[in-house]
Amino acid sequence: MRPTTTMLLAIAAISAGFTLTGCKGGEPGGGPKADTTAIETEDDKTLYMAGVSVGMNLASLDLSPAELEVVEAGIEDTVNGVEPRYSIQEYGPKIQALAQARAQRKAEAEKAVSADFLAQAAGEEGAEASSSGLIYFETEKGNGASPGATDRVRVHYRGTLRDGEQFDSSYDRGQPADFALNGVIPCWGEALQKMAVGGKARLICPSSIAYGDSGRPPMIPPGATLIFEVELIEILGS
Repeated sequence: MRPTTTMLLAIAAISAGFTLTGCKGGEPGGGPKADTTAIETEDDKTLYMAGVSVGMNLASLDLSPAELEVVEAGIEDTVNGVEPRYSIQEYGPKIQALAQARAQRKAEAEKAVSADFLAQAAGEEGAEASSSGLIYFETEKGNGASPGATDRVRVHYRGTLRDGEQFDSSYDRGQPADFALNGVIPCWGEALQKMAVGGKARLICPSSIAYGDSGRPPMIPPGATLIFEVELIEILGS
């Protein structure tokens, strides 16, 4: 059973009623499943992207193909005016709990895979591994001052997952970012204090000092280790 446009709208309506921690993901145990649905009009394209948006949320459930069919069955019954087979009062509250449990499962799996990556990175030439878990590489030495723990700074940066997929870049936006070191993830707060103005560094941040087991959906999965290339442009003061 393949979702129709109407079913995608129903998913969107359902997803508006509760919050899931979506994450990057494909079909468990394999690559993405191809779909040859014709998408021709602007409405079709808009509805397709509504489905993409909802899919990012549903990805946190880590659905198997069989489970996806169960979800589609519920949508189709609702769209067709069929009485739900089970009580929404009883099972509605369980949706969030299931999403959280599945996200935690994905976080633990990601952290297990990341452990080898982190161990290898810590052993590379030039690596500085701290007790927090930060792995720091100075790639270009600065010649200015270093910021304090509460200073505001201006930086350029690029962020990727451990597989190299980029999730953010001030370079791509063409505008550096300003922020206070006590208002960002702990990895950044610690690492930027090691840098001097004009310097560049590569940061490897385990999830414990990044976005934790929740991640930052949809771009950063639960439990993700993050890699940043950072350039300290200026200290803006406290």
